[in-house]
Amino acid sequence: MIGPSSDAAELIAHLETLRSEENVAGMARFGIVTTRALGIANPDVKAIARQAKKDHVRAMQLWRSDIREARLLALFTAEPKRLTEEEARHWADDFNSWEIVDCAADLFVEARLDELVAEFADDEREFVRRTAFAMIAGAAVHRKTEPDTSILAWLPLIEAHSGDPRNFVRKAVNWALRSIGKRNLACHAPALVVAKALAESPDKTARWIGKDAVKELAGEKLLARLK
Repeated sequence: MIGPSSDAAELIAHLETLRSEENVAGMARFGIVTTRALGIANPDVKAIARQAKKDHVRAMQLWRSDIREARLLALFTAEPKRLTEEEARHWADDFNSWEIVDCAADLFVEARLDELVAEFADDEREFVRRTAFAMIAGAAVHRKTEPDTSILAWLPLIEAHSGDPRNFVRKAVNWALRSIGKRNLACHAPALVVAKALAESPDKTARWIGKDAVKELAGEKLLARLK
């Protein structure tokens, strides 16, 4: 029986018993890196995380296993208040999947590692750069009491990297822009200005990001909700 006293080896052994080759094949179709995957669905990994509880040292050990589900478990059981920038950078060195990135971004936002956003955005590695914009999107949605000025301060970063054509970056940049625009009325107008400017860009990627964001941000449903 797994629980708070279970160590990393015990948790990994438990994960191994849940292996599903059929699920691994299905994950590959969604662009999830399955080289070291066991095929366990995220809700099931989260259920294990709830049983295991938070344990920062153990999370570090789980990460080193290089197994997809163990790394997800590491992200779900790490302690945000104890997570350091150095640890986050170390994990980012291993990022090779949009799925891991997006889960990590949630943790980094909760840990308030905002200094890493600009640093990760400037990193040329596709999945590290994606992390920056996944963090912006997460902060815009989940930090309800954050001053809007802090969220809007990331718009120039979105503009600066709107020309990166790599799939997992451009989608995250678009996601970040839309998330800021949907936050509230105060954020909507500046985000829509950026979206409209990008929609007129001579750069193909920036133009796609802008047009897609304008389509959502100028929608009547969203405007009605924000008012």
